[in-house]
Amino acid sequence: MRSNVKPAKLLLFDYDKVELANMNRLFFQPHQAGLSKVQAAEHTLRNINPDVLFEVHNYNITTVENFQHFMDRISNGGLEEGKPVDLVLSCVDNFEARMTINTACNELGQT
Repeated sequence: MRSNVKPAKLLLFDYDKVELANMNRLFFQPHQAGLSKVQAAEHTLRNINPDVLFEVHNYNITTVENFQHFMDRISNGGLEEGKPVDLVLSCVDNFEARMTINTACNELGQT
């Protein structure tokens, strides 16, 4: 019984696909090759904790079209809809995405 566990929600953003070359450094499994990384991550994490709510977005946050949606989701996509997320965890592998996340958090006053 897990009565003292608080509900959790994860918002996942990525536009890449799982490749076999990712296996040595990420938590993906070979049978997930070809899936979107957010889809594979959701599946793996849901197996670890099925009580977590997931919201997955398979797009590039660095494009002008997607940046505003990304900002909207981190400012309004918290556990309680309309509230900001509690934490933004950046696990990106490129400078452009890192700067995009930093810009969004600075504009929204989230650290």
